[in-house]
Amino acid sequence: METGKETGPVSAGPVFDLIARFVQIATAAVLVALVILVSGEAALRGTINYSLGFAEEVTAYFVVMLTFFGAALALRSGSLFQVKILFDNFPEGVRLWLWRLFVVSALIVCAILVWKTYGVLMSSFERGKFAPTVLRTPLWIPQLLMPVGFAVICLFLIEKIIVSDRDMRGHD
Repeated sequence: METGKETGPVSAGPVFDLIARFVQIATAAVLVALVILVSGEAALRGTINYSLGFAEEVTAYFVVMLTFFGAALALRSGSLFQVKILFDNFPEGVRLWLWRLFVVSALIVCAILVWKTYGVLMSSFERGKFAPTVLRTPLWIPQLLMPVGFAVICLFLIEKIIVSDRDMRGHD
């Protein structure tokens, strides 16, 4: 039964597995790029007193992406933080309904955040805003990470609802 206690991902089907695999690969690639970028910046500054100039900006974008995608993967695998002291004292049926209430509430909040962050992105896109940095990145590009990140979290919350419903009906 899905109550938020699992330590590994419980799949609702191959579509969710495919999305999770894509998110894992993207997250791993960005993490490797982040390590290379930060190490290269540190090595250049330490050895020849030279800075890449753009490293801080790109590093910030990478960290935002890792935060959203990492949270989505942690949610899916059941390793996102939980307050168990109260939760574990309820009977199993109550725990299931509390878990479902949490998932539905989180889904509503994430859906609102997708909508609002998409509005911010579109505002930056329509107004042609650029970051006041060396790269002059169009702001809609890093802002795209927010609605996409919240959307991935929404997808995995939907997966939790599907799995919870399936388990409640006894179809494993």
